[in-house]
Amino acid sequence: MTLPQRIAIDGPAASGKSTLAERLAKALGYLYFDTGVMYRAVTWAALQRGIAMEDADKLTELAANLDIDVRPPSADDGRAYDVLVNGQDVTWAIRSPEVDKWVSVVAAHPGVRAALTEKQRAIGRRGKVVMVGRDIGTVVMPDADLKIYLDASAEERARRRYRERLARGEKADYAQILEAVRARDRLDKGRAVAPLRAAEDAVVINSDGLGVDEVFAKALELVRARDC
Repeated sequence: MTLPQRIAIDGPAASGKSTLAERLAKALGYLYFDTGVMYRAVTWAALQRGIAMEDADKLTELAANLDIDVRPPSADDGRAYDVLVNGQDVTWAIRSPEVDKWVSVVAAHPGVRAALTEKQRAIGRRGKVVMVGRDIGTVVMPDADLKIYLDASAEERARRRYRERLARGEKADYAQILEAVRARDRLDKGRAVAPLRAAEDAVVINSDGLGVDEVFAKALELVRARDC
């Protein structure tokens, strides 16, 4: 039996897809690739250069010309991978609050998405990768060996984020978090280019009421059952 070499995992914000993808990649010895880091990398680079986040042309040019790579982790500092921009390690720099603030705006530009899709495909062609995002099975790797769409209700996803923030000792308002989750869903599903949706041949896993271990077990079963 040959295991699927390229696994696509999509789903809405806070569905648990990144947690699942990272754990699955670790179990298989594959690269865990969260495509969102590429949009973060472009946002970080734009901030460094003083490019306006609404300037679609300049951001598209920047995204096309940046050398962005994602590799297995080189340091034991909690990272799940290395993110390199023109050879510079920006793994932690792209997690700044300022990048958090603007990354959704940058990711909504069609030209940026098109430029980064090509870079994501190049990494996918290496094989032995679990790629996670919102358009992997539909746009980035439509020919992936296995496609999983991890879903959950907005209420369930908001509850998870609410509990996570409380566990970190932060203040949290469930109603505000729920509205933010719904707003992100509207943005992701309503954009003109590569809107969030399950690929026709994706296996949908609804994680409402399921623990992390249960979701992982379902996904691993799908991997083992898929003879490529």
